[in-house]
Amino acid sequence: MGSFTIRALDLAISILALTALSPIVVLLTCLGTIVFGSPFFLQKRVGQWGQVFIIFKLRTLPISTQSVPTHELNHAEITGYGRFLRRSKLDEVPQLLNVILGQMSLVGPRPCLPSQTAIIRLRESSAVLASKPGITGLAQLHNVHMEFPQEVVELDKKMQSKMNVGFYLQILLTTVSEIAYPKRRRLK
Repeated sequence: MGSFTIRALDLAISILALTALSPIVVLLTCLGTIVFGSPFFLQKRVGQWGQVFIIFKLRTLPISTQSVPTHELNHAEITGYGRFLRRSKLDEVPQLLNVILGQMSLVGPRPCLPSQTAIIRLRESSAVLASKPGITGLAQLHNVHMEFPQEVVELDKKMQSKMNVGFYLQILLTTVSEIAYPKRRRLK
């Protein structure tokens, strides 16, 4: 019952959010085309059961930037426009399509790159790969990045063990609060 309810919430919230944000996405698509020549960033990520899928994002870096984990990026390459998209989390909005397609959930372990083998092995051995990846989760709320695989997977396991509709909604509401009021509250 819980996973069916969470999937229904994923669909309803994603469709409503995408509809409400569509004028902003159209504007950002136009700006991204002007700034980068191509407004969207598509990248392979590891999803549920280790299946690779293509994640959708708004581009925050030049097209020529190498596809590496965020902590390995040359942050000098991020433009002012890209920094705005990342700070506001608007670069994540196209991932609502991944949620609608059933590749992701709104809440779950953040999908990693296929090259991030340490985190994949840890997630596999702890059964975290059984969970659908999410746009947000405990690791994001605790500001723990993929460069610390053990800490990320510990938070993923904690989230997985506590996951129910109430906890899902708590993580979503905390995420929205963090975006609106950065560093104000943390979910325990």
